[in-house]
Amino acid sequence: MSGIGAALGAILVALGGFVMLPIDHASRYASHPQPAATYAEAVQRVERRQASEHGFHPDCHTTLLTHGARTAKALIFAPGYGSCAAAFKELGALFYDRGYNVLIVPLPHDGLADRMTTEQAKLKAEELAHYADEVVDIGRGLGDHVTLAGTSGGGVAAGWAAQQRRDLDRVVLISPGFGFAAVPKPLTRIVSKTFIRLPGWYIWSDPKLKKDAPPEHNYPRVSTRGLGQILRLSLATQALAKRNAPAVHSILVVTNLNDPDLDNDVTDKLAALWRAHGAPDVQAYRFPVALHLHHDLTDLHQPDQSAAALIPKVVFPKLLELIDR
Repeated sequence: MSGIGAALGAILVALGGFVMLPIDHASRYASHPQPAATYAEAVQRVERRQASEHGFHPDCHTTLLTHGARTAKALIFAPGYGSCAAAFKELGALFYDRGYNVLIVPLPHDGLADRMTTEQAKLKAEELAHYADEVVDIGRGLGDHVTLAGTSGGGVAAGWAAQQRRDLDRVVLISPGFGFAAVPKPLTRIVSKTFIRLPGWYIWSDPKLKKDAPPEHNYPRVSTRGLGQILRLSLATQALAKRNAPAVHSILVVTNLNDPDLDNDVTDKLAALWRAHGAPDVQAYRFPVALHLHHDLTDLHQPDQSAAALIPKVVFPKLLELIDR
């Protein structure tokens, strides 16, 4: 989402005098768990999802790395908005080699071979919540101890699950998109509502390369309506966290201090709310500015090759250390 900052900054100018809009009540995002009772049932659910994925990029389908039976540990990866399962291919394999059953599921409307698709504009916050419920339900059949790890938009879905799903053992938030650097915190709700209500438009990840921006499994642009919906779920999760302790007992928050797109302060305040409610295990790790990492911390195929080269050398070992404990 590297092109988002300048575009959002220009949009904010047009919001002057915009009337404050009604609060989107968090009660709209209730959890409806239907956990898989067995390993076989979990695999069947994965196969049904895979069979429904028409027109997908070959590397973007829902991916299950399985040892053929329920394992002691299962790990679910929720990719970022506009990305897909390919972003976690290499990291998922590392956890698989450590004995995990690994499930990687693209967010709703992501993963299509048509990179210029307008399908992504259909994303709804309620879909993200349902998505989180669904992948956790599958995960319950894959392992005894289940971890959900999400990045960017997938990190927001994972954060919602941390607040709602008591049958999750651990949640890992990797550069979660709870706030955007270009959006002042007091205007977040207005920006979210504006993005949703006005005619949608798109923001290029690379304004120069546009539709040719790599990697080929990512959408080269993001929908403002989709971004508005991600902010909706972020705000709903924050509202829930102000009232209640998280449902999950163990939370790991991983941020990148060099991230050009995100406002890490919003994520830090959410973690502080969880700690204030007495959550027993809320840990944090920050990749330092000096590493010059970009927004995507797991995809080896990102445009910045110098940053990509650090991922297997620095990011993967640290994530393995923090998650596999």
